[in-house]
Amino acid sequence: MKVTIVGAGLGGLCLVQGLRAAGIEATVYERDPGITARFQGYRIGLGELGDSALRACLPRALHPVLEAVKGDLAGERTRLNHRLERTGADSSALAVAIDRHVLRHLLLSGIGEHVRFGDAFTGYEPLPGGGVRAHFAGKTSSIDSDLLVGADGIGSAVRAQLSPETPVEDSGVRALIGRTPLTERFAALVPGFGTGVSDGEVTMMLGLMRFRVLPGVLNAMAPELGLPEAGHYLRWVIMLAPDHSVLARQDLSMQEIALELTRGWHADVRAVIEDADRDNSVLLSIRTVSPAERWPAGPVTLLGDAIHATSPSGGNGANTALHDADQLRRKLIAVRDGRLPLADAVNAYETDMIDYGTEAVAHSLRELDRFRRPAAAR
Repeated sequence: MKVTIVGAGLGGLCLVQGLRAAGIEATVYERDPGITARFQGYRIGLGELGDSALRACLPRALHPVLEAVKGDLAGERTRLNHRLERTGADSSALAVAIDRHVLRHLLLSGIGEHVRFGDAFTGYEPLPGGGVRAHFAGKTSSIDSDLLVGADGIGSAVRAQLSPETPVEDSGVRALIGRTPLTERFAALVPGFGTGVSDGEVTMMLGLMRFRVLPGVLNAMAPELGLPEAGHYLRWVIMLAPDHSVLARQDLSMQEIALELTRGWHADVRAVIEDADRDNSVLLSIRTVSPAERWPAGPVTLLGDAIHATSPSGGNGANTALHDADQLRRKLIAVRDGRLPLADAVNAYETDMIDYGTEAVAHSLRELDRFRRPAAAR
């Protein structure tokens, strides 16, 4: 059995790790010229679904590294006003965070020869005798395999052909997301699980990414890991409703917008914005994809944001993509072992994935609703 995967994001790389470990031939094709070609995102909350998927798919030798690059989150979710006076707190919680960029490098460990960068997927065609031929623009022209997996994100070119009736929905909500190197001054803003700072109109959410072991230290002990150099940081988010007047200001940069929104706030909060890493701070449109009608059965399927892209307010997008990878891996192992025909395995995966993927998107949109209200109602 041979599997072609389009997209070297978290889900695609997790899948190829799991399949290669199971002795199933699998290769990832990625349009970007390299792993550092563009913005990689921020920390994610790693829940049980995502963590168990990673541990199932990664070689055991990498499990200690996975544990080392996590960050622990514990304590109250503190609420402060814009003068940094405490206004309340939510219940204490325990969780684990992990940096998306570092995790993506970890998922590349040991499989570099099976990840082809610089190959943009252009289309596919089912083969008369079974299987599928995928076409690319780049180093590869075409490749035949038994199964094609679209793991190519919210703008999926595989989904565009397989399920063109599945739309990308723009919520209208915009998110200012920043990353600021952690100092003692900034760490004091987040004494527990996380902190929300609000003036009654604008809310800024702060969270820590404090690695258990810095990636650079791990590289010094095991250079073959090739993890990116990364330090502890503060991740901050400001969500804006669709009608917010500042969105019409085309003359302002992302950080200028954030500073405009927090005019008159405590100097420590303003400094978080001023000191942010400009290469890792962006204004994002919150878009989602939810599975529509089931596409025709065949040798092509989807995983992750390609079929169920969630709002970041749900905190479940990456975890669901990693879960997809593990579930599809398990079904394909059943094919390898002669327990299921490939068509039945893919059908079983899609049936479950569409069900929980739809709920993941719905959950994230419920969490997003409070940011969609007109300014006068907030």
